Amino acid sequence: MTVSLKAMQYFNLAVARGSIAQAADELNIAASAVSAAIDQVEASFGLTLVTRQRARGIAPTASGRLMVRKFERLLEDYRAILEEGAELKQSLSGALRVGYYAPVAPAFLPSIFSAFLPPESDAVLHLEECDNDAAQEGLLNGAYDVILFVSEGAKAAIEFDVLIEAPAYCLLAADHPLAAQDTVSLADLAQEPLVVLDRPVAAPYYLRLFEGAHTKTNVVAYANSTEMVRSLVGAGRGCAVLNMLPLADTSYSGERLVGRPISDDLPPLTLSVAYNRTQPRRIVQHFVDACRAYFAAEGPHQCIVR
Repeated sequence: MTVSLKAMQYFNLAVARGSIAQAADELNIAASAVSAAIDQVEASFGLTLVTRQRARGIAPTASGRLMVRKFERLLEDYRAILEEGAELKQSLSGALRVGYYAPVAPAFLPSIFSAFLPPESDAVLHLEECDNDAAQEGLLNGAYDVILFVSEGAKAAIEFDVLIEAPAYCLLAADHPLAAQDTVSLADLAQEPLVVLDRPVAAPYYLRLFEGAHTKTNVVAYANSTEMVRSLVGAGRGCAVLNMLPLADTSYSGERLVGRPISDDLPPLTLSVAYNRTQPRRIVQHFVDACRAYFAAEGPHQCIVR
């Protein structure tokens, strides 16, 4: 038989007060509950820990006094854990674990953190780029506190808020002839070599855009990082279709790039935030609120091509 923390608490208080009735009054419970707790403790150890005297209340035996001291240490540790947990929930400290499937996250996450975390904060950020499914699995299994992901592929168990709808745009080298146009059509792109961002959700989405327009594609390269796609486009290997736009207008290798809106009526991709909404830690809630504020104010101007 195990001894519950509640039984330890009732036992110690009854011994301290020397009375089952007085302990019950203080705990605002029935005296029978305190008596049952004492019985549970004694039965668990097979020892007589208190002597009961009808007129004088109860008194601990030598073994009872020893158990009181041991129980008190356990109860003190338990109370300390509860206090630390409450402080952690209300603080902007500790670890914040963010999983993100957002290739241009480095363009906006630092600004979001700066909006709610003061420089002197002792919070430790753990940021991990992952694919869309891994982000959601990480949230469900507790590996991440919060995730940024494309909610077109959302699992049924994930609750999320949409941060921004990002329409598809065409990425071009600055000296490409199509860069001189205000908009580009899928028919225009069908005549050009295409570099495809080969990531879950993204690649099927881009190829479906052309299939929906009954337009063939001439794919010359697949790359699983946005920066590699941008560098290939900058080097003249082809054009690309993307959704979110970094603030920099050059590739890693220094070539200038431009984004042009696509004139066809195409479905966007949505960047969303998801977290456990049941009593989230304060730092998690502040991060989510900062994400919403950023994309309400800055996102439409900095992250997408209209």
